Amino acid sequence: MLVRTLGLSALALSLAFAAPAFADEKLPADQQAKVEDVLKKEGFTKWKEIELDDGFIEVDDAIGADGKKSDLKLDPKTLEIVKRKAE
Repeated sequence: MLVRTLGLSALALSLAFAAPAFADEKLPADQQAKVEDVLKKEGFTKWKEIELDDGFIEVDDAIGADGKKSDLKLDPKTLEIVKRKAE
């Protein structure tokens, strides 16, 4: 029983000191507005969330003029859509 308790304690300690996961970041308001302009020009009418993640701007659940939903990745420097994944 003591071994099991020590094992669980070690596990809890290792989890407590593990590196924290980086959360997705919100974009500054001016960059958010630029991304929204690009999305509108590309024919998207609505989207759920825009955030910076893993070096890309990610747009969740963007709905195109055709009504289809996609997740998008944009280059943060050029704001070009570099990946489009249909849902």
